[in-house]
Amino acid sequence: MSTAPSADQPVTVVTGANSGIGRATALHLASVGHHVVGTVRSLDKADKLLAKADEAGVHVDLVVADVADDASVTAGFEEILSRAGRVDHLVNNAGVGGNGVVEETSSQDYLDVMNVNLCGVTRCTQAVLPQMRERGSGTIVNITSVAGRIAALAQAPYVASKWALEGLSELLAQEVAPFGIRVAIIEPGVTQSSIFAKNVDLPNHTGAYDAQYRRMFQFYAAGMVGATPALEVGKVIEHAITTDEPRLRYPVSWAGVEMAGLHDRIDDADWIGLGTIVDDADYNARFAEIFGVDIST
Repeated sequence: MSTAPSADQPVTVVTGANSGIGRATALHLASVGHHVVGTVRSLDKADKLLAKADEAGVHVDLVVADVADDASVTAGFEEILSRAGRVDHLVNNAGVGGNGVVEETSSQDYLDVMNVNLCGVTRCTQAVLPQMRERGSGTIVNITSVAGRIAALAQAPYVASKWALEGLSELLAQEVAPFGIRVAIIEPGVTQSSIFAKNVDLPNHTGAYDAQYRRMFQFYAAGMVGATPALEVGKVIEHAITTDEPRLRYPVSWAGVEMAGLHDRIDDADWIGLGTIVDDADYNARFAEIFGVDIST
């Protein structure tokens, strides 16, 4: 059942709201007074979101919009604007993972992940910008990843999409600044989310990249021990929307703060040298020296 926002109530759209960071963010923003519209690919999969909203005593409107499909996004945001009248804040959260070393990743794999993680963001952003420009205000929040700053091993499609989204977000921030619209990039490290349970592909078609895949899974295995609750990301998103001292990037979650800001300060030789280390224990030790993150388990 949809409700109409009050005149002074911010209208915030959260894409991919049925699980993980999206669900936690939708519930949190609703709890602090936002009129939240969550987009989902299917209403049938939103039972847990609705149950948690009931438990928390908050309301989240639901609209079907598959960010991977032009027509679905167009129809979904037309419905949102018809119901709510405006969108003050857009949280581009919907995304997918993607494992594979460069040699073993097909063009279609790249295209599939890019279609969600990059093109999905542009579809939704294009749907809300005209009315934000007209009002002279608004916030676009793009969820990238620590893998959008550091080239996470054996995740070529995911890394490519998140690096692309980082660049697009920088570009967008400058383009829309004259219209009073802000852009915030949220860079999570390892967060409690269903994306990791789904991200178990081990292509390894050639058999030549055992160490690379093993070390990728090692990183996430270590991270899941101390994974940050998704609610913490939701709180950072709220801060990015409401702060009087905005900035472009907000690293968050396990390893996010430590790693996201290091890319430009890591010596290229140190980065490449990691790949030449044969022993996993030596690799983990050197990783900790460079990034300050313990990935041994």
